[in-house]
Amino acid sequence: MDYFAQQAINAVQLGSIYALIALGYSMVYGVLVMINFAHGDVFMVSSFFCFLLLLVLPVPFVVALLLVMFATAILGVCIERLAYRPLRNAPRVSAIITALGCGLVIQNTTLSISP
Repeated sequence: MDYFAQQAINAVQLGSIYALIALGYSMVYGVLVMINFAHGDVFMVSSFFCFLLLLVLPVPFVVALLLVMFATAILGVCIERLAYRPLRNAPRVSAIITALGCGLVIQNTTLSISP
């Protein structure tokens, strides 16, 4: 494949990932009226989980995607119920600190269990 064509494909893939994360940020802010700094970390966990399913377990790609979507939805619901819902009426600084803390917990947990 031509070098330019490969770089164009890489740019479209990376831009799609950025657009997906930005869309998630705006949707979460539109619904909860608070910024979720852990959104990118949830995206990272879902990618990591898909990677593990495809490499460690011989799972077909479509099945892996469905499992990852379900697991990511469960993770998002757990974060919202445990971290964000109790802070609905709290000052905005508390919600921002909690969002940053959730992101750090998710990052460090993923780092500690990665091979």
